[in-house]
Amino acid sequence: MTVTADDIAALVQKHYDALPAKRKPAIRGNGLREWVPLAGIVAEGRNNESWCLALATGMKCLPASKLPQAQGNVLHDWHAEVLAIRAFNRFVLDECHAVVNGPGSEFLRWRTPEEIAAGTYTDSCQSGEGRDEVGNGEEKGGDRGKGELWHGQPFTWREDIRLHMYCSEAPCGDASMELIMASQEDATPWDVPELTPITPAPDTSPASPIHTSSSTPTPTHPAVSSLPGRAYFSQLGVVRRKPARPDAQPTLSKSCSDKLALRQIISLLNSTTTLLVDPSQVYLHTLILPASRYCESACRRAFSCSGPDGRMSSLATYSGGGGYAFYPFTLATTTSEFVFSQRSVALAASKPTTPTPTTSISNENNTQQPKTTGIAPSNVAVTWTRSGQEETTLGGTQQGRKQFDPRGASCASRRKLWSRAATVANLLEEGGSDGKIRGALNLGTYGKVKDSILLEPRRRAKERARAEALKGWIRNLGDEEFSLEDVDR
Repeated sequence: MTVTADDIAALVQKHYDALPAKRKPAIRGNGLREWVPLAGIVAEGRNNESWCLALATGMKCLPASKLPQAQGNVLHDWHAEVLAIRAFNRFVLDECHAVVNGPGSEFLRWRTPEEIAAGTYTDSCQSGEGRDEVGNGEEKGGDRGKGELWHGQPFTWREDIRLHMYCSEAPCGDASMELIMASQEDATPWDVPELTPITPAPDTSPASPIHTSSSTPTPTHPAVSSLPGRAYFSQLGVVRRKPARPDAQPTLSKSCSDKLALRQIISLLNSTTTLLVDPSQVYLHTLILPASRYCESACRRAFSCSGPDGRMSSLATYSGGGGYAFYPFTLATTTSEFVFSQRSVALAASKPTTPTPTTSISNENNTQQPKTTGIAPSNVAVTWTRSGQEETTLGGTQQGRKQFDPRGASCASRRKLWSRAATVANLLEEGGSDGKIRGALNLGTYGKVKDSILLEPRRRAKERARAEALKGWIRNLGDEEFSLEDVDR
């Protein structure tokens, strides 16, 4: 890496610093200082050029019980690392639009006819012939995806541009377990209870008899009790759900460590983006963490395919077709500290301050309220992309809108990403495309789009990773049945 880890961290922080104050943590009326994690994705060019493509802050997620209400409008997981990847996908889709209908892109290019011809598919599967009656991509005879795998995306990431990711905190989950242990007054391992057996994810096909809202995990659902959050920290190398307060409603969103580990095999592209862009060039080259939050043994275990405890070792030689293979990222550290990191804010809060009349807060009786010197996590999340997207969300919805209001859908939400991809596909067909991609993006519901035969290579890569390296992964279901009807594309 010619551009250094410090350079990348500084670039992401520079773009964050340029955002207006309303998008940043505040000092609350009672004196509590807010902190928030930051993550960003940076592109490095051949001539040591670098560009920040997307960044995000945030540290919360949607409870499993609320997924059916989301309808594609509400973010499920807005931890900074996950939201930064979603923002990056929005950037990529915007770049696709620019290639088709605008000035072009510094980062994407058209694939040549020869490249597309090398990516093959089975015509009968794509057209629906030979598929079973529920339309779930299975051919007659029960052999799902039998035949050649589709790899016909019209765009590809430029080969001479690498992608790096900076995170201001260690990713939650396995990569930060040693840090959790070190922060305990008593690091003695907790007694591990007998966990409820993991319940397989329900069939998401529309014809499935168990595909109902009742299949959504609830606080008492076996799936919830099978995935630890930050508890039982002596269990290492396991899939975890997002950590939360003990009184918070449970979530089935997996930890950032698990999601980043999976990205080493499925690329940074989400399902709808993958229909347009060849995934083979869109893998993370470097993950950069603060030196103060980096534990070499934890990161090796969480992400690596080397050593006796590297949990990705079974995938080291994976090459599943369709542009998917195992591309491990390297780990690097930076001494640069984000101004709103937990450590920076705690240090600022520990310094004595002199109250002034301009900073005192009064209650209804005009009496001064006591100040505190503690810190608290910020409730808001921020999304920014180089393509012009910028927003603040609260509870997974644009700030100022009620949660679940379709008008408050984030630019990185499922609905908005799907809609943007559909817009590009329509333009492609107008330009002479054969219509296969547009057909996949117009299958009716989000769940059917994800089940498209064109995405079979991606599904296989995910299933392989979950079966071998990320055992115990339970799908976060309940928000698949919405459509793009009555949505302005």
